[in-house]
Amino acid sequence: MASGRMEFHARTIMQHANFSFVLPNDVEMEEVEDLRHYDREPMNLILLHGLTGTDTDWLYGGNAQWMAIQYNVNIFMPTTGNSFYLDKGYEGANYASFIGEELPDYISSTFGIELKRENTLIGGLSMGGYGSIHTALAYPDRFSACIALSSALHVREMAEELKNNESGGVIPVTMTRELFGDPGKLLDSDKNPEYQYEKLAERKAEIPRIYLACGTEDALIGANREFRDFLREEDADLIYEEGPGKHNWVFWNEYLDRGLAALLSE
Repeated sequence: MASGRMEFHARTIMQHANFSFVLPNDVEMEEVEDLRHYDREPMNLILLHGLTGTDTDWLYGGNAQWMAIQYNVNIFMPTTGNSFYLDKGYEGANYASFIGEELPDYISSTFGIELKRENTLIGGLSMGGYGSIHTALAYPDRFSACIALSSALHVREMAEELKNNESGGVIPVTMTRELFGDPGKLLDSDKNPEYQYEKLAERKAEIPRIYLACGTEDALIGANREFRDFLREEDADLIYEEGPGKHNWVFWNEYLDRGLAALLSE
């Protein structure tokens, strides 16, 4: 297995961007419990951190190395700060473009790994769960599926809080406003995953599969259930799971495993 950490100058965010990686390119067969994942070429997963996180979170808090070996998946984990993986509309702060375009292109050119739609997934936790859904729906030609864990999908709640100039969560209202903009326009913008999905469905685009999971003791469970219900009404290609768990690594490690197993079982 190859693993490491790199940085490169990213044009979209105008800074040296860090990312960690794990590649199961020299795994001994006795390490692998389920050999069927090695009957194909490796898949690729861009795995996103949560609020206040970094590219090493999934290595030290999570079990990215074990997942890479178990499922024969190249995993790439970038750092983007507390950006919610959104474009601000100008070069230097276009984080969705960084995750959806520039980073995959850099990986392909540097590692010689062709990231195509059919072999590339995106996933993440909390802020990164939101980011994985948003990016997958913004770039449906780049990602075949996403794994969204304990996702910060409380967009309607944030819109209401912004209207009242208050914040009921961990993010200051000024930060929420900078990230999500005019609350009167938020729900009908591409920062709302429901709006993104509806627009893709209208033009009959090929929409990525979505694996959505949240712990029943997580404060975000309500927002995740609402998004689940929306996707079911849209007849989306959805796998939804919930179970006992809080907003922590115990839940995220278990359900990243479950998500990869579900999406890579075919």
